[in-house]
Amino acid sequence: MNCKDIQDQLNAYVDRELDVMGSLEVEKHLQACAQCRQAVENQAVLKKAITASAPYFKAPASLRDSIITSARRAAQPQQPRATAPIRHRLWEWNALSASLAMAASLVLGFFLAAQLQRHSAREQLVDEITASHVRSLIVASHIMDVVSTDQHTVKPWFDGKLDFAPPVTNFAAQDFPLVGGRIDYINGRNVAVLIYQKRKHFINVFIWPAAGGGESPRTTAKNGYNIVNWNDAGMTFWAVSDVAPDDLQTLAGLFEKGAPAPAGR
Repeated sequence: MNCKDIQDQLNAYVDRELDVMGSLEVEKHLQACAQCRQAVENQAVLKKAITASAPYFKAPASLRDSIITSARRAAQPQQPRATAPIRHRLWEWNALSASLAMAASLVLGFFLAAQLQRHSAREQLVDEITASHVRSLIVASHIMDVVSTDQHTVKPWFDGKLDFAPPVTNFAAQDFPLVGGRIDYINGRNVAVLIYQKRKHFINVFIWPAAGGGESPRTTAKNGYNIVNWNDAGMTFWAVSDVAPDDLQTLAGLFEKGAPAPAGR
């Protein structure tokens, strides 16, 4: 990949629209090319400025209420007139059926769109986390910002760098030793990353505050890497590695049983 290729893919890279392999090829070139690194930084600054100043319009909550109200009105049965001709009553029935079908289609489309949006958001998050994990393995300076097996060293290191306090525990006794931590940017925010080892394989555990309640571990695979995510004690956790899914499930169980409740700030 040369500088021209970087220019052609600059916007897609900054917007995180490239797949994992495409992102890795760009980053490999950026390590050796200061000019392209500067171009990426300039584009990132421009994107941030536009995001901060450009107007953003969100569909009002009244839209859903309007759809549901229309569906209910269309579903209300109409009293047929006893003296109305048969042809007229048949026309009223056909009109009512068409209205019901249209209302049902609108409601179904609304909920299908919501489900599709949630699915797409999860897929995008899986792509981001997988790319970050792979990047940490090929870029030596990216794997850890703080190198320590002592949780009392790693945990304080995050103080003042994040708007939350991640739970940090060393599971060395369970064959998951803590080796360090770093800060990464995932899902539009800064997150904590704890790095563990299992038989010389690195496991990245991404942590940030969760919007909902508890959620049991859920396993996903992406580009040869296994991912397990769960919610617990007000935090969401995403563990990714090339170890077996059972190993990640075991680590998730250790967090749920042994991690102290995080203290938000």
